[in-house]
Amino acid sequence: MSFDVFLALLVFSFVSSVTPGPNNFMLLASGVNFGFLRTIPHMLGIAAGFCSLLLAVGFGLGALLTAYPQLHLLLKAAGGAYLLYLAWKIATSRALAQKGEGGASPMSFTQAALFQWVNPKAWVMAVTAMAVYANPDAPFISVLLIAFAFTVVNFPSVSVWAGFGVALRGFLADPARLKWFNIAMGLALAATLWPMLG
Repeated sequence: MSFDVFLALLVFSFVSSVTPGPNNFMLLASGVNFGFLRTIPHMLGIAAGFCSLLLAVGFGLGALLTAYPQLHLLLKAAGGAYLLYLAWKIATSRALAQKGEGGASPMSFTQAALFQWVNPKAWVMAVTAMAVYANPDAPFISVLLIAFAFTVVNFPSVSVWAGFGVALRGFLADPARLKWFNIAMGLALAATLWPMLG
């Protein structure tokens, strides 16, 4: 992979990671409800889970799903159901959590990593990245470089959304504002299913 192609890949990684989608809406809500530090495992889980998804797609999972469309349909259905569950949890959250409090908790590293495997936007990003940037003449190295590029760019990109959430915490300390914010975030998260249904 040439330096110019790698730079283009970094730009693609950044744009696709920082634009709205399920992960970023959840991070925004997590930043508001739990703060930045408690959202870090969620952000790290996104980076690790997406890296593992990229490697799997690059090393043959994409071809497997093409060969067995019913498996792809099952994955989409599971992902859609889980995403709606997460949207409901966000929409019904009513209080800003403080460290040490019981009740609601931010998404864990493992939960965030596993979510990438049922996240519709993550699949589109992974398949597109491999289709556009993988080099058939050097498949192993190019797949590793694509995964590396996304891993390096992903954490800073998604942390912006958690940071926005933290910046809104003071404004959303009012229970009525927080209620409507969480409802809006739940609806926005559910709306990210629309492209998957097409």
